[in-house]
Amino acid sequence: MRRVGVVDVGSNSVRLVVFDGVARSPAYFYNEKILCGLGRGLQESGRLNPEGRVRAMNAIRRFAALAETMDATVLTGVATAAVRDAEDGAEFCRDVQAMTGLALQVASGEEEALLSAKGVLLGWPQASGLVCDIGGASMELAQVARGEVGARATSPLGPLRLSNLGGAKAIEKAIAKELKKLVAAVEAENTDRIFLVGGSWRAIAKLEMERRGYPLHVLHEYNMSAEQVAETCDWLVEQSVDTLKGMTDSSTARLELVPLAARVLRALVKAVAPVTISVSSYGLREGLLYERMPPSLRARDPLLEAARHMEMSHARFPGFGASLHAWLRPLFPDADRETLRLTRAACYLHDITWRAHPDYRADVCFETVTRANLSGVDHEGRVFLGIAILNRYKGSPEHGLLPALSELLTPERRAQAEELGKAIRLGAMLSGSAPGSLENTALSVDDAAVTLTLRGPARALAGDAVDRRLRALARQRNLEGNVVLEDG
Repeated sequence: MRRVGVVDVGSNSVRLVVFDGVARSPAYFYNEKILCGLGRGLQESGRLNPEGRVRAMNAIRRFAALAETMDATVLTGVATAAVRDAEDGAEFCRDVQAMTGLALQVASGEEEALLSAKGVLLGWPQASGLVCDIGGASMELAQVARGEVGARATSPLGPLRLSNLGGAKAIEKAIAKELKKLVAAVEAENTDRIFLVGGSWRAIAKLEMERRGYPLHVLHEYNMSAEQVAETCDWLVEQSVDTLKGMTDSSTARLELVPLAARVLRALVKAVAPVTISVSSYGLREGLLYERMPPSLRARDPLLEAARHMEMSHARFPGFGASLHAWLRPLFPDADRETLRLTRAACYLHDITWRAHPDYRADVCFETVTRANLSGVDHEGRVFLGIAILNRYKGSPEHGLLPALSELLTPERRAQAEELGKAIRLGAMLSGSAPGSLENTALSVDDAAVTLTLRGPARALAGDAVDRRLRALARQRNLEGNVVLEDG
């Protein structure tokens, strides 16, 4: 399938996402959202909001036309809580199909929870914990363990519905009542980690980042402690929309719901006592993509798949990254599994900005790597990759690096990234990143030196630049750098 489109008709927003094929790490060809408020007032009237209905119909008509012009092979429409619960929900679906030809699938609460959980598995293949998806009119929980979705349930804990309950006491009472039933329904035992899905959660995370002065504004895999979340939610419930608007680019319509969503999140964290709360940019739409993947594709590492794709699209010699990784692997015989993943990814990514101006190549690559739309890597991993690639291009480890970003790593971890970057720098300089050029060369390390052996025809690759790069790498371990020339 060349392109896969999803129209997600939610209680608060309607969104079109077009994925560029069914890839293990999703490639977003197009993404547009319209805040319609279909579920506003549903609690009182039992019907879809009239103004929101018009806005949603117009948005869906536009999205169907866009998908056609983009040659989307598949266009799937999914409607959630507002359409599911409204008296005129079925009529709305018939009108959409008559106008656009798009048949909306109305997901049940459990189906919505399942799709959101599968979206989380797209980013965390072996995720374990609770997936919590909040929309405008509902909130779902699902258990995930070892990459499988378990018990799941839905509740009316969406902020649009809560907004009709009156004062703070009534809202808090309703949250406590519904949350107790929801947690019991999914038998929430594996609660060390909560994965947050939904626009209201992302808006809260953005504001939390601003309050902390957090240096990397990437929402996916942004991790918070229970204490951080409780403190931020306590602050949010007291803030005006105008105050919040001055801190973030989130829309006014979204920010109006944030204090209510914060009350729900505060109660959820108190009820299940997680150790880590992680923000997921993937949810229902990515869950639909995940369902289309064969098991063999699901089993692949999303970070390595994305890095390999970037190499194939942008490097001078696609495929060289694997050879580079095998060549420098002897430097890290005791590396743990996560470090080996990051090492391999860095080798794939080492040459993707070769077209940039030489004076800015390191900066461009650092920005690309740390802010790319990657999954399967947390923020510390992003910065590790960024520092490695920075050192691949520049001898000074401080060049272009924000001090606040480097503080996301321990000094030991940062030193590992710098050493990896210098090893990549040596391999790239020695070989020109050309296929086959590392044949008859080898790296080794012992207690005294890092040794580069050049055999037979590879002896011609020796030179002052190679010597300098080797010495720089060896200095990372306070060792000597030796070049050994051997007959072939």
